[in-house]
Amino acid sequence: MEENVVIKAENLEKIYGYGRNALRVLKGITFEILYGEIIAIVGPSGAGKSTLLNLIGCLDSFQNGSLTVFGRDVAKLSVEALSGFRNRHIGFIFQLHNLLPEFTALENIMMPLLIRRIKKREAKKEALSLLERFNMTDRANHKPAELSGGECQRIAVARAVVAEPAILLADEPTGNLDRANSRILTDMLLELGNEHNTTIVIVTHDRDIAARTGRTITLIDGNIQQ
Repeated sequence: MEENVVIKAENLEKIYGYGRNALRVLKGITFEILYGEIIAIVGPSGAGKSTLLNLIGCLDSFQNGSLTVFGRDVAKLSVEALSGFRNRHIGFIFQLHNLLPEFTALENIMMPLLIRRIKKREAKKEALSLLERFNMTDRANHKPAELSGGECQRIAVARAVVAEPAILLADEPTGNLDRANSRILTDMLLELGNEHNTTIVIVTHDRDIAARTGRTITLIDGNIQQ
């Protein structure tokens, strides 16, 4: 792996459909993201931002070009290998928190560790530590339906970082929040990223969030605007 390069894309293309109905969402983009960088991906709706994030996160496949994450050619990994790779290295935060409704806040945060087969006692200890840090200890045994939108999104952040992933991907994480909760969540993300030297990629329409990151990648009509 090239020194300090965590994510590298070369002529990356993503196409939906076939033949005359084919839609080229990403049109041969090339970029590098370095270890510990905090990046914002911005651009108008339909530009391919979320598609790109899904490719980086190994949640989707692409048709042409290459993508390496930690020096691994993700196109050559099996479905099982990709699943393990994501669990070890990548944390996800979505616009809709995607918490499991049947589990409590504490159990939702514990889930990535339990999937790694970390002992339940240790997983609970780590989850409780994050709840305390986020000032949500009193909400530990509440299910998502019993929490506010801002609280759910904080739980989603805690779930994403509990296993200390090297890469954190956030897709419009403040899109459904008011300004106050948006600020709180952004502060949390940047603080956690700087603390653990985590590589963070945030898709956002919020100019204030983009301005607080180290670098911005602008996508327009499937191309990176130089």
